[in-house]
Formats: sequence, C-alpha cells, structure tokens
Amino acid sequence: MHYITDTIFGLLAFYLAFTTSLAGVIAPYLSVENNQTKAEEAQLVELPSKHDDGRGIPRILLENSVYQGASVVDGILRPQKSASPLEALVNIFCTFTTPEYTRSTTGSGFFVSENGVILTNAHVAQFLLLEDIMGGSGECIIRTGTPAVPTYTTDLLYISPAWVQENAKLLGETSPQGTGERDYALLYVTGSVDDAPMPALFPAIAVDTNLLTRTTLEGPVRAAGYPAQVLAREGANAPLRGIEVGTRITELMTFGSNNVDLFSIAGTSIGEQGSSGGPVADANGNAIGIISTRGDDTRFGVGSLRAVSLSYIDRTITEETGFSFAQNVSGDLPLRADIFSQTLVPFLKTMLKFNLE
Repeated sequence: MHYITDTIFGLLAFYLAFTTSLAGVIAPYLSVENNQTKAEEAQLVELPSKHDDGRGIPRILLENSVYQGASVVDGILRPQKSASPLEALVNIFCTFTTPEYTRSTTGSGFFVSENGVILTNAHVAQFLLLEDIMGGSGECIIRTGTPAVPTYTTDLLYISPAWVQENAKLLGETSPQGTGERDYALLYVTGSVDDAPMPALFPAIAVDTNLLTRTTLEGPVRAAGYPAQVLAREGANAPLRGIEVGTRITELMTFGSNNVDLFSIAGTSIGEQGSSGGPVADANGNAIGIISTRGDDTRFGVGSLRAVSLSYIDRTITEETGFSFAQNVSGDLPLRADIFSQTLVPFLKTMLKFNLE
C-alpha cells in the first residue's frame, strides 16, 4: 500500500514539475502573443481635419499639363548608403526682412534623396513664400554640422498648398500652432555658400512610406534635430548642435483616414523649438516620420514631440500633385521647382497678400 502511495505521489510530483517547466517554456510565447494582440488593438486618437477626404485641396497642379508632364517614371528612393538620422540632418535658418524689421527662425530638415532634396515643415519653409509680401523678402540658408555652419543655398521645390490655405493668416509667425496636418515642404540645394565644392551625393536617409501599423506603438525609434532653446539662453549667435537620441512611440493618431498619420514620441533632450522638421527613424534606420509639433509633456515626459508619418505625406502629396513622394523628389529639380514657381506660387502669394497686407 505504501509502495502504491509513494508511486502515485511520485507520478504526481513528476507531472507537476513537467507542467511547471512546460508553462515556463510557453509563457514567453503567450506574453509575446498578448503584447502583439494588445498592440494590434491599440486605439488611434482622432484629430480634427480640414482635408481628411481630399476636399478643399487646390487642384492647380493636378490640372496643369506642364507640371503633370514633368512626372518621373522612377519613383523609388534607394540611397546607395543610407545615412543615419544625424548624418542626414540639416539646420534651416530663415529670415524675412521688411523696411521696418527683420524676423528670423531656425528649424530642422533632412536629406531624403542623394540629389539634394530636403524634407522639412511647411512652417519652416514658409519664409521662402514671403518674397515681395509686405514689401519684404524671404531667404533660407542650409547649415550643417555641429555646431551648424552655413553650407548651402536653397530654394522651394514644394510646399503643401492645403497647409498654406489653412494657415495663411499665421504665415510669418515664429511659433505657429497646429496639429501638424499637411505641415511639410520640400527644399532643394541650389548651390554652396562661398562657392565651395558641392558633394557628388548628399547624405540621404532611406525613407519608408509604407503604412505604419498599430504594432509600432511602444516601438523604439531614433530622432534628430537642432534644439534651439540655447538661443534664448545665450543669444542669437549661440552655436546650434545637432543631436540624435533614442526614444519610443507613445501614441498613434489619425486625421480621419483610420491610418497612422501622426504619432507621439517620449520626451528627450531634442524636444525643443528648433527640432521641427527633424527625422524620426525606425529600428531599421528608415525615416518614418518628420517632427512637427510639441507633444504632451504631462503624459509622455518633458520634451515629448509629435511627428507626421511619411506614409501620410506620401498619400497627401499624391492627392495634391498626382505624383508620389518618391516622384516628387526625383528628376530635374530646377525644372520642377521652376514649374511649381510659375503655376502654384502666384496663387499662394495672392492668398498671402490678402491675409497679411
């Protein structure tokens, strides 16, 4: 009897030990599945939109045969060697001068093609639209390195007309407010400062315009920018330093498309005015967003930022121009810029004069 009892207890102990061991092996997989399910069910915060269904978008470029004729068949962005966020980063220093005053601003941007195209915010590039507005002139200089030094001259390749349409009354403000909707622009390098030799290829970061999934929530990212709070502390001549930091995605947002159009990142040292226009890259080193506005420091830590996704920019720039993001940064850049200047800029300037003068 004791022998049978001992055997039963021995078998029971073996069974418990086996199931405990098995549970230990299975638990991590269950945890991964639970985390993945939780990420897939992550809610998108919906933000108000003026153009979530394409309504109200100026159709000037879409209906201009010359602009449409400048399309580029090859629409694939493949830098020979993808730059890091910091390597692709530039500082954009813009001024607007009138007989009465000079207003300046500093922002960030980054090379998205090796032929010298820079992605930045519309609220940074806006200064290039202010020529002859209120009797003034606008200029932007591309600065590189740490500390940032004047390196390239630049001109406007594209700015979202929908953004200008919604923000015309605020154009020229040094600290514009907004959600980040269509807050993007393209610049291109036109020459070098002091006639220094131009590089054969610019340090462009690879760009991923695929739709971001909800599983990106809490995912690791790297962001870069030229935080400019030092100018308030030390004066306008204080050196600006480019910084790259690691952080994570803390919130996903949509402008009504049910896609990840905007996302927040946890607070870091670059979370200051001046970092707008800087890149946010995923774990593979591909740019997936552009910094646009300050985030919610209370929820996500001091220095939290919001970034517009590259998939959102790709979708909306296609709505506005008929061409994908990759096509818009390819081909004969001076020709494309000249056509843009002749077709859309007069419309934008008329809008600005009506609101600002």
